[in-house]
Amino acid sequence: MHSFPFAHAADDDWHTALERVIGGLGSVSGRLGFLYVTDAANAHLDAILDALREATDVEHWVGAVGLGICATGVEYYERPAIAAMVTDLPEDAFRVFPPIVKDLEAFDSAQRSWLGSAQPFMGLVHADPANPLTESLIRQLAERTVTGFLVGGLASSHSNARVVADEPTQGGLSGVMFTEAAGVQTALSQGCSPIGPHRRVTQCQRNVIVELDGRPALDVFKEDIGEVLARDISRVGGYIFAGLPIPGSDTGDYLVRNLIGVDIEKRLLGIGDLMEKGQELMFCRRDANTAREDLSRMLKHLKGRLSGPPRGGVYVSCLGRGANLFGDDSQELIQIRDELGDFPLVGFYANGEISQNRLYGYTGVLTLFT
Repeated sequence: MHSFPFAHAADDDWHTALERVIGGLGSVSGRLGFLYVTDAANAHLDAILDALREATDVEHWVGAVGLGICATGVEYYERPAIAAMVTDLPEDAFRVFPPIVKDLEAFDSAQRSWLGSAQPFMGLVHADPANPLTESLIRQLAERTVTGFLVGGLASSHSNARVVADEPTQGGLSGVMFTEAAGVQTALSQGCSPIGPHRRVTQCQRNVIVELDGRPALDVFKEDIGEVLARDISRVGGYIFAGLPIPGSDTGDYLVRNLIGVDIEKRLLGIGDLMEKGQELMFCRRDANTAREDLSRMLKHLKGRLSGPPRGGVYVSCLGRGANLFGDDSQELIQIRDELGDFPLVGFYANGEISQNRLYGYTGVLTLFT
């Protein structure tokens, strides 16, 4: 029996999937549960949560709705699917907090009543992608932790991106804060690899880059992506991206942003983020081989930090990964299982991934309980 009981199931009838998950969890004892459901079961999230709470006596739950969800060695899409895991963390090692929609006043008050003048160690959070303040709230909340670290992601849905923070909810940033007693390790894997040198933005207007290194932006772009792609710019969509290096990162970390347009005549380049003069930028390629290699690198690094097998884990991956990048048959989750072992793991495919104090795209964020 795993120390973190977990179960997962998919079925055309969500009732059947729920029954299988409850049966798979068995007689459990724990204080905190993680719950992820596919968008196809989103309409029944309230009933699913109520049934799990009644069957397990676990009061506190966190999680999210995803267009895809995952568990140990398996991914689920399109059909109603449920993945649940229960932890036996000490009662004072965590606190679930309700959605933060505009400011952290209520959070700060609740945190002081829990830890006094101390700060939580880190947090696992889920957010509504429709809230325009989400990125700012992530940065502010990360500052409330000892490590400056959050992990998690934005819920993904065709219509109603809901999250779980003891109850189904939407509109803000919510989740669970941990003390150091929770024993958490985390790492991030990029889905892209740089294909050119770092460039400097020498002229821009909002998200439109006019010049890189003092030259027309489109000229530099064509030079970096190579002659074959440069002859047919229409082929770069979904394959070539802009990478924004993170200042001070000792791991060469970067944020991936979409290319959203080019102006052939004026030789301009538009990307999915606001730019500033003097900012660094590089171009990146996204393909299955580089994603597998980087995931393997991350898993080996994370395994080296563990003193034994993980007790359980949560994996948040981008919607652009999974079957869309690694191929069918749950290859991304099988790679994690093959390299780290057969341990309890649940998670979902997000509309943006959270690591440290930033919102990423095309990444995988793995969090382990040791």
